[in-house]
Amino acid sequence: MIAPEDIRQLLCALGDHIQSRFLSGRASRSIEDLSGIAAETAADTIYQIDRLSEDAISEWFSAHWPHDEPVQVVMEGIEDDHPLCFPAGTDVSATRWKCIIDPIDGTRGIMHDKRSAWTLAGVAPQRGDDTRLSGIIAAAMTELPVTKQWRADQISATRGGGCVFTSRNVLDGSTAPLFLQASQATQFEHGFSWLAKYLPEGRTLTAQIEEALWEELTDYKGTAPLQVFDDQYISTGGAFYEMLSGHDRFGGDIRPLVFARLGLDAALVCHPYDVSAALVLSEAGIIYEHPLGGFPDAPLNTTHPMAWVIYANPTIAAKARPVLQKLLNQFLA
Repeated sequence: MIAPEDIRQLLCALGDHIQSRFLSGRASRSIEDLSGIAAETAADTIYQIDRLSEDAISEWFSAHWPHDEPVQVVMEGIEDDHPLCFPAGTDVSATRWKCIIDPIDGTRGIMHDKRSAWTLAGVAPQRGDDTRLSGIIAAAMTELPVTKQWRADQISATRGGGCVFTSRNVLDGSTAPLFLQASQATQFEHGFSWLAKYLPEGRTLTAQIEEALWEELTDYKGTAPLQVFDDQYISTGGAFYEMLSGHDRFGGDIRPLVFARLGLDAALVCHPYDVSAALVLSEAGIIYEHPLGGFPDAPLNTTHPMAWVIYANPTIAAKARPVLQKLLNQFLA
């Protein structure tokens, strides 16, 4: 059976292929073309820019995934009753692996050329409907840069094998080692920490929870501005990168919990494909967990709502975790 390290390298090659196809496909299109709605699914809105990666994925798996290691691919746009398996024509019951992919995580930012998107992928041994995020043994996240950006980063990992960090010059294709380190800060003031408030729904309640969190975790006296900075990257992969690179100290997406409390539709939230590369966090020493504790596990599908938090280091986690959990129980009861 193929080794986790070999799978990691395959996922990096997949990310490189998607990146190349994305950059070439984007070059001849306008923002208006890319931001047009192509489809609405149970998982998310599909924009025209998302279409740039779909053919690239099937093309790559057909040409490069080992034929003696059959795999099922899970991603947006693939219906459960028509699973996508490679080699083509393989029955899902005969596959050994399950690969969950978000071809473009951060569509809304990259289609307006505001901020990089990411290709995310993770692979777990096939267990049918019992295949879960906790089973992922290799993962990779590959940057899809904005037009003015020459460098694109890639982070990959195997379970228990640590992370590999590389950068690519998208102008000439050359690669180089990359050094990233999570923040070692032990307090929150004068640094970046946030809870996701991407859309109007649920923003007020989330902000109330966040304000109460900082009041308890800092020396705030109510007489001067509280300098905990909020910079939400509208991409789960992007949020992971900000933590991996040491830019952020705490981050989280509690929208499924907030929406449930308010009785709101939870369709447009984080899903398993958005966190398919989360293995890189734990392998980099970052604490990734459910807001109420424990690993945020879920089946490898495109619809399960995902709530998660990330702490840059154990000290930050030890300070924030009990306060956050207390406030969630208080505000969301």
